[in-house]
Amino acid sequence: MTNEIKSELPDIEIPTSRTPRILPGQKALVTGANSGIGKGIALELAKAGADVVVNYVVNPDTAEALVEDLKKEGVNAFTFKADVSSEDEVIQMFGEMFKRFGTIDILINNAGLQRDSPIETMTLEQWNKVISINLTGQFLCAREAIKEFKRRGVKKEISCAAGKIIHISSVHEVIPWAGHANYAASKGGIMMLMKTIAQEVAPYRIRVNSISPGAIRTPINTKVWSTQEAYDKLMELIPYRRIGEVDDVGRVAAWLASDQADYINGTSIYVDGGMTLYPGFATGG
Repeated sequence: MTNEIKSELPDIEIPTSRTPRILPGQKALVTGANSGIGKGIALELAKAGADVVVNYVVNPDTAEALVEDLKKEGVNAFTFKADVSSEDEVIQMFGEMFKRFGTIDILINNAGLQRDSPIETMTLEQWNKVISINLTGQFLCAREAIKEFKRRGVKKEISCAAGKIIHISSVHEVIPWAGHANYAASKGGIMMLMKTIAQEVAPYRIRVNSISPGAIRTPINTKVWSTQEAYDKLMELIPYRRIGEVDDVGRVAAWLASDQADYINGTSIYVDGGMTLYPGFATGG
């Protein structure tokens, strides 16, 4: 099923305005960048003028194809295969970025996955895998980025901040999700990781925030938007009555990483069409 499914409101138009070049010359690393939300963010950062490292674990051809698309925006880009839950691989990835780009200005902590199960049948492997990628991976990457931000300090010709970290979380950092205890726990952890790091490093002019998407049209959740019946059911959870697109998240990420958002720190921005408004209570519960 293609993108013609929008909602019972067929005249909805998704915004397509071009991202302004608000990140010229900045160096960005996007983890899990070769598909879904990560890919959308990488493209918007490139449109905004940032050079981009495309981190991936599987599907190298897709990652390389994305690099070619990024270069069409007039920026530099390269791929790096690394499992973000591996300390050694994360350190190697940052080392290669510093070798080729010299530094880092923007970290997009996006890599994540799901291993869904009812709690009574969830295995320790399922729990550990999700926590390791979704939460520990964000810690490891943030740690390495902050080391460089503090070493280098503010370069006013690049940005009024020493560095920017954007954690990609989820509405499920605040909305419980039965059958997804490991995923929801990881996202709740990301929220407090983000806020705590933001509090700690703000005096160094390092900004740390989160973007928390709701339902976004990506390959990971095809079953909830690929048929009209599934889409209509999903719309019961979204007051704005459309599914999100990766561009919706990407444009927010580019803006949040720019100096236009310099006074935003330690905040989760929900890109969710109102899902966190708990629409079940719209008629009194």
